[in-house]
Parts: sequence; structure tokens; C-alpha cells
Amino acid sequence: MSETMKQAFGLVQRPWGVFYLKNKITGEQISLKTRDKNAAQRLLQARNESEFQPQFNVALARVYMNGADPKLATRTWQEVMENIVAKKKDETRRRWEVAIKDVNFDYIRHLPVCETRPEHFDKALADGKVSSNVYLRRIHNHALGMEWLLKSVIPRLQWPRPMFKGKRAITAEEHAAIIAREMNPERRDLYELLWHTGAAQSDGACLRAEDINWEARTICYTRKKLKGRANIKPALIRFGAEVEAILRRRPAAGPLFPYLATVRPGDRASEFRQRCQGLKIKGVSLHSYRYAWAERALKCGYPERFAQQALGHNSQAVHNAYAKHAEVTVPCLDDWEKSFRTGTISNAENLRLEMPVAKLLPVDFRMPLAVAQSN
Repeated sequence: MSETMKQAFGLVQRPWGVFYLKNKITGEQISLKTRDKNAAQRLLQARNESEFQPQFNVALARVYMNGADPKLATRTWQEVMENIVAKKKDETRRRWEVAIKDVNFDYIRHLPVCETRPEHFDKALADGKVSSNVYLRRIHNHALGMEWLLKSVIPRLQWPRPMFKGKRAITAEEHAAIIAREMNPERRDLYELLWHTGAAQSDGACLRAEDINWEARTICYTRKKLKGRANIKPALIRFGAEVEAILRRRPAAGPLFPYLATVRPGDRASEFRQRCQGLKIKGVSLHSYRYAWAERALKCGYPERFAQQALGHNSQAVHNAYAKHAEVTVPCLDDWEKSFRTGTISNAENLRLEMPVAKLLPVDFRMPLAVAQSN
């Protein structure tokens, strides 16, 4: 080892015994995460050699990688994508099968994972396509989690931010036009149900008669999107006269929408898009019913916490609608506490959120059954 190489890096042992690599020029220290002096010396030698023999270092690294994982040096991104698909099921698997066919991934499809550099990903993301960005990040994270990547290709904070298209709610006029033109009663009832409940299209289409409690006037179901997750509570929604009329028209047992329950979500979305195109309605999809429900809830003073419970706490529809409301004057806690103690404010009233101008709906109408029974 030359004198110059010896001066590039050195070893420092901290009082607790861990060895650190020290850059003798900058003074930067990096933990070697070992208390073994022999191991630390080997790491020091490898680091010094890498500074002066980079090509040799790559070849040496491949030898070590092959010893740890024979495929580590040859595994391609296509194999990573196929591994992800093999672990998925049902609709999620179908989506992944479509996603990995993205032409943008052709830039990296046959590229060895261990030889990937940021510029390779930059080419795949050059056109700003949102789905490419989202799925490539997931593919990258999967490779990291499986330890097929030694480090991130692009640091987490340096990933290009996907630019999603704006989403809007379907208006009452647009909904009425679609319902008036729809001749298929099953589709018409589904669109009506989505308007009144804000349910996701798959959740609404797959509802069963057994999900309805006629005595309590509630619909209870587990969201398909959250299927398989631990400690997920089912959605519990109380319905009114409009939804009752829809449910009475559907089968009394089994699936409420026998045909639509068997259709892929993409096909249901295509059918709806065709209806919109025939009516010259632009910028909406079946998901727009969730945005419409959230905006209607805001306008009538429906508390945000209940909107979140109905649509999901992470719902973008709730965020978009309720983030636009006017400033709210927070009442004095002391006065509120005194009123509560004297019985002026009930527990049910305590659950309300102060909303500007808009009238609050009756508590027993807008409160989910589970909350009402707890009081």
C-alpha cells in the first residue's frame, strides 16, 4: 500500500469500542459498526483501495456479492417486478400485471439491479407520467426490502414529486342527467347509491343484502381497499328514505348488484365514462361521487370527523372539501366546560364541530350508530 493511500483514511476507536473510518482530509467519520479490530482493518483497506482502483473495486465487489447471493450481480428489474406480481392476489395482481408493462420501464427492464444509477431512473421518469413514478418507487422499495439493492438508487427526499391531475365532484345536475338517461336499472341504482352514500365503486357494487340492518337502518361492510389489514373496523352508515327506496328495489338476498359485482372496476369505470361522453360531461369519474358526497356534507354542516368515518380518514375527497371551509371561531373552553357541567351541553352535542354559518343536522341523523350507542 502506497504512502498516499495510507493517508486517505484511518481508523478511530471510540470509548465504547466501535471502530470508525476517518477521512484524514475532511475529518469526516463513518461508523464501521464493528468492535472487531481485524474486521475494521479489512474494511479500512478495502476503502483505501477503492479510492485508487475503482474498476478493481467493482470486480471485487461482484465476487463478494456472488458469495452472498449468486443472483445479486445478475438480477434484473424485470425479475423484481415479476416477484412483486407473484405475491399479489385478485384485483391488485391484475393492476400490477398491467403496471409492469409500462413502456417507460423498458429503460430498466433488463438492467441489473446492482448496476442501476440515478440517471437510469431519470430516463424512466422523464415524461412525468404519474403511474410510472408511483409504481417505480414501489418496485425500488421492494428491491430494497428484499436486500437486492445495497442502497437507494434515488434518496427518498430526491424522488420527483408526481403531479396528479385535478379531481372534482360530480354536480347534482350532472348526476340527474346521467340517472335520467340510464336505462339499465342495476347501473342506475348503483349510481344513485354512490350519490347518497359516497361509497367507493367496488364497495357499492359488491354490497350484499346481508350487509343491511333494516331495524337499525344501517349498512355495514368492510372496505375492499383495506381487506387483509389488521384492526380495520367495518364502515357503518345509517341510511335515510332515499337510500331505503334504492335498497328495496334490489334483491332481498345475496348481492345487491348481481352483474356489476362480477365486473372489473376498470370496466365499470369505462361504462360510466361512456355515459358521461354521451352527455358531454367532462372531468368526472365514478370516484367523483365521493368528492360530491364530501362537498355536500360540508355545505350542510356535517362534522368532519363523521365525514372521515364515512369515507375513510385518509380520504382525499374529505381533505379537498373540508380544507376549503371558512375560518372557525373556537369557543372558550372554560365556558364550554361550565355549560357541560350544568347540563346545557349534552355528550352528543359535545361531539359536534363548530361550523361557520351552515346549519347542523340533527345529531341522531348524522351520527353513526356505533357512536350513538356509546352515549
